[in-house]
Amino acid sequence: MTDATSPLGPGKSAPGDRSAAGPFDDSEANPVRPYIDLGGIKILPREGLNLRLEVEEQSQRIVAVGLDYAESTLQVQPFAAPRSAGLWDETREQIRQQVKQQGGRVEERDGPLGAELLAEVPVVATDGTAGRRLARFIGVDGPRWFLRGVIGGAATADVDAATRVEDLFRSIVVVRGGSPMPPRDLIPLRMPIAPGAA
Repeated sequence: MTDATSPLGPGKSAPGDRSAAGPFDDSEANPVRPYIDLGGIKILPREGLNLRLEVEEQSQRIVAVGLDYAESTLQVQPFAAPRSAGLWDETREQIRQQVKQQGGRVEERDGPLGAELLAEVPVVATDGTAGRRLARFIGVDGPRWFLRGVIGGAATADVDAATRVEDLFRSIVVVRGGSPMPPRDLIPLRMPIAPGAA
């Protein structure tokens, strides 16, 4: 669901209350909150949250942040985006094609953050047995950025876990920075800097 009334314009897909309820742009974040600074995003610590950095083997570049919370997983990636157009509509179509190519099933539905994809992806367990894993793909277009999330675990089906993980996603702050970046480029991520450390 693209929110045409959003101040970001009709080409962006975001909840109407995004600037007030998140995910936040760095300019909208509360400066006194003790965020964990990961470069391209900031995460608000909370009880029971475990954070993992996903590193690309060849380049040793951090490519995603994994958050374990409420018996669920949330993988997030921030991308540069054009000022006037969003990336979520196009990205959803790419994800849909990828899931189908893998032999999975995917359906689009209207979620609390707007349009999202619920996918059933084929997986092979460590013992060699084939199974299927549920994943929710969510995305929000912000000013000059796009935040993508992949939810697994309890929050794919359990309403309470889903609400808690969606709240976690909405608490994220995206730090786009002022330097020019091509659209769809991953906003650089880094090892966390402890709150209060310079």
